[in-house]
Amino acid sequence: MTPQQPRLVVMDVDSTFITGEVVEMLAARAGSEVLVTEITERAMRGEIDFAESLHERVATLAGLPESVLADVLAEVELSPGARELVAELDARGWPVGLVSGGFIEIVGPLAATLGITLTRANALEVVDGRLTGRVTGAVVDRAAKAATLRDYATTVGIPMDRTIAIGDGANDLDMLAAAGFGIAYNAKPLVCAAADAVVRDRLDAVLDLPVFAR
Repeated sequence: MTPQQPRLVVMDVDSTFITGEVVEMLAARAGSEVLVTEITERAMRGEIDFAESLHERVATLAGLPESVLADVLAEVELSPGARELVAELDARGWPVGLVSGGFIEIVGPLAATLGITLTRANALEVVDGRLTGRVTGAVVDRAAKAATLRDYATTVGIPMDRTIAIGDGANDLDMLAAAGFGIAYNAKPLVCAAADAVVRDRLDAVLDLPVFAR
């Protein structure tokens, strides 16, 4: 049997590649967790604009010391099967990318521990060792995630029809639609309805889908 040509697999991070939402973990240290969680849920369901929701949530983090980023990174937990999925894809020579509406200060170091070099996320503004409550640069929203998928595909030389995207919230919809195959993982109903496949519980369960057949 001829080995399958490599595919590019691009995943959302918060509540997909990892179990939680980093902005909520930061908000817990700022005393704004209840408010931030409510805004996150509304954004994930597609009820409010993601960029607007991000700015609202990040604003509540103003004044936190930069050191909380390392604290939160140490508490991040990979989703069940995430490490195994990356290991299997690496063994096949299939490139993996992460794109997040969260923060590069967490996504970057996390990706590095797993040998993932394709990463994009929002950057938190820090002045005099404290978070300002703002992000720098363009927000990684729905459109940006889809554009990032295309950028990654160009970088690794894999056509778009051989890309696979995995996500859970409304911010992932454009990326799932742009990919050759879109997977909803532990996802909100509107994402499940839009995806080509739905997977729950373990992330490496995606390997049972025909699109991953060797």
